[in-house]
Amino acid sequence: MKKTKWLMLSLMLAMSTLLAACYGGGSEEADATQGTEEKKQELNLVESAEIPTMDSALTIDAIASQWLGSTKDGLYRLGNDGQLEPGMAKKHTVSEDGLTWTFELREGAKWSNGDEVTANDFVFAWRRAVNPETGSEYGPYMMNGVIKNAKAVSNSEMEVDQLGVTAVDDHTLEVTLEKPTPYFESMTAFGTFLPQNQAFVEEKGEKYALEAENLLSNGPFVMTEWNHGAGWTVEKNEDYWDAENVKLDKISVKVVKDVASAVNLYQTGAIDRVNLSSEFVDEYRSSSEFKVQKAPTTFFIKMNQENEILSNVKARQAIQHVIDRKSMVDVILNNGSVVADGIMPSEFVNHPETGEDFTELNADMVEQNVEEAQQLWSEAKEELGIETAELRFLGGDTEVSKNLDAYLKAQLEELEGLTVNLESVPFKVRLERDANMDYDLQNYGWGPDYIDPNTFLNLWVTGGGNNKTGYASETYDSLINQAANELAQKPVERFEAFLEAERLLIEEDAVLAPLYQRAHAQLWQPYVKNVTPNAMGPDYTYKYAYIEE
Repeated sequence: MKKTKWLMLSLMLAMSTLLAACYGGGSEEADATQGTEEKKQELNLVESAEIPTMDSALTIDAIASQWLGSTKDGLYRLGNDGQLEPGMAKKHTVSEDGLTWTFELREGAKWSNGDEVTANDFVFAWRRAVNPETGSEYGPYMMNGVIKNAKAVSNSEMEVDQLGVTAVDDHTLEVTLEKPTPYFESMTAFGTFLPQNQAFVEEKGEKYALEAENLLSNGPFVMTEWNHGAGWTVEKNEDYWDAENVKLDKISVKVVKDVASAVNLYQTGAIDRVNLSSEFVDEYRSSSEFKVQKAPTTFFIKMNQENEILSNVKARQAIQHVIDRKSMVDVILNNGSVVADGIMPSEFVNHPETGEDFTELNADMVEQNVEEAQQLWSEAKEELGIETAELRFLGGDTEVSKNLDAYLKAQLEELEGLTVNLESVPFKVRLERDANMDYDLQNYGWGPDYIDPNTFLNLWVTGGGNNKTGYASETYDSLINQAANELAQKPVERFEAFLEAERLLIEEDAVLAPLYQRAHAQLWQPYVKNVTPNAMGPDYTYKYAYIEE
């Protein structure tokens, strides 16, 4: 699950170099057309869905992660160059055995209500995230096996005050780990590990983090307006400890599900960035404002093995092999996304000895072969004693999602006797239905929570909080367990265990049908500067962004 520190730093450096080219500015000609009118330090954006909640203990989605990362500082945060930089922690030390991490917090950092940020804010938030009464998915997922006693606490076998996190004093936080975890520093920048003001959370109760007035910020921006279904606004936090380095005064976000509407908003100057769907890419590809940003996020079809048909491995393999993914990315998406052979994204992690990309070593695990797919499907139907089958396909309600899901439906129905019923639902509903395993097939994506193969591969262990497929394999569990324990300090053997685990997951057990690695074809106004995409957590860092006058 972990990547060595040098690998993380080199990856982030490479990303920052790439993004300097992508977002460092438009052409001279474009800049010259901006004139001399002074521009406000305001950024206008769109998102395709509403924020379900801003409670860092309960968030499980990329949109909330983005705006939590913009309004809150954890111990560390992702900085201007994509590397970790100090947030609430000025520095930290690690014991010789790698188990005790001591963080020295900065003095004078304030919440937006004037309270000082203290070590207890982290103790409270982390305990709350693993407390089974909270109902957090990410708390146990991120902390179990990492923070001492987290699993026992989340299983109600220990009291929450036994979690391995202690406020030594107001400005000293001590964290005890279950085992050496070299990548733990990067985890502290993830949303689940953000602090929470205990008095404020308890005062707001069930209303906490569901309205702008029920939120506190200790980060670069504070949410001042939240119109559910329509959008939200964050403004510069004047009480932020590093406010002098925050240039933007305001970021306004509209919820716009229709790409054509978003493009129109961009062309009229109402927004400063827009993600393009396939029909707009060719129209704008030659524009100096056109950019393609590849992301470390993969999409795949999750298959619910509690469904009788999908409990059959041959049925799942047939689904894997019938889809023409090349046409899908080239024609349907047409935004720079690339075919994925597994769950691991390319340019994310490399072999610690040879430097080879993980995806190069596990290439060609799934290839389109309609004849083979039909044969596997026929054998599955014979084993199941059926001639026809009907499956529900859970997808999103945005224009892009609907188009892609319609394509996948047509591809899957090439399997003789299969009927696929699309169920397009809002993002929040889809998250709820996934959590309840209320689907047969699902178009699903995953981005990394930290820089390590484990962030993609430990999802599928038996009973894992994000598994939600019914998959259970002692062999798979053993490989992931070895990587987390006896191989933790053996990087080559550990990396190869992850390679074997992905092959088992995809090639043999066909738990998922890989689809694509996401990229965004975008238009950016040339006056927007210094927006940095991230390799984990929030998609972008806006702390250092500014509008060129």
